[in-house]
Amino acid sequence: MRVVARTLSELCITVGALIVLFVVYVLFWTGVKADSAMHHQIDDLRDQWAKSPVASRVARPSPHRPAPYKDGKPFAVMYIPRLGFTWNKPVLQNTKVPTLQKGLGHYAGTARLGQVGNFAVAGHRRTYGDPFKDFPKLRPGDAVVLTDGTTWFTYLIDTKPYKTVPTDIGVIDPVPRESGFTEPGRYLTLTTCSPEWGHSHRLVVWGHLDATQPVDAGKPKALRR
Repeated sequence: MRVVARTLSELCITVGALIVLFVVYVLFWTGVKADSAMHHQIDDLRDQWAKSPVASRVARPSPHRPAPYKDGKPFAVMYIPRLGFTWNKPVLQNTKVPTLQKGLGHYAGTARLGQVGNFAVAGHRRTYGDPFKDFPKLRPGDAVVLTDGTTWFTYLIDTKPYKTVPTDIGVIDPVPRESGFTEPGRYLTLTTCSPEWGHSHRLVVWGHLDATQPVDAGKPKALRR
C-alpha cells in the first residue's frame, strides 16, 4: 500500500511539474519567440525599404494589377497609439497558425491597404507575444496607422469591440455586417479571440480610411508625441 501511495505521489509531482512547464512555455516562451520573430519581420521590412528608393517601390507591374502580397510574408507595419506609443507589429499575408505566430495576419481575399473594400487583419489576444491583449480598450476615434514603406495610411475606428462567433465570416465582408457601414468604402477590420484565454468567440472592431500621406512627408499626426 505504501508503495502504491508513493508511486501515486511521485506521479502527481511529475504531472504537476509538466503542467508548470507547459504554462511557462505558453505564457513566457511563446512570447519570447514571437517578439523575436516580430522584430525580425519589421527589421527585414525596414531593410528592404531602405535599400529600395521610394519611387521604385511605388511602381507597380500594372496599373490594373498591383503586385500581390506574398503568402506568409510581411508587407506592412501597424501602429495603434491606444495600445502604447511603442506598440508596432508586422502585418503578414494570410491568417494561418504559423503566420500568426510571427505577427498579425491579413485575411486573404480582403482588400489591400488603402483600397476600396475591407482591409481585414487578425491577431492573437494571448500567447505568441499577446499582440491584441488590450483589444477591449479600443474605442471609436482611435487611430490605426499602417505603412507599406511608401505611404502612411491612417484609419479611424468607428465601433466599440463587437463580440461574435468564429463562424461569422460576414465581419470581413467588403461592407462588413454589423459595422454600421451601408455602402462601399475603404474599411478596416481587426479581429481577435475572446475570452482572453479562450477562442469560443471573436472580438471585432471596424474603421474607415481617414487619411494617407507619403512617407517622405514624415509621420502622420496620430504618431507624433
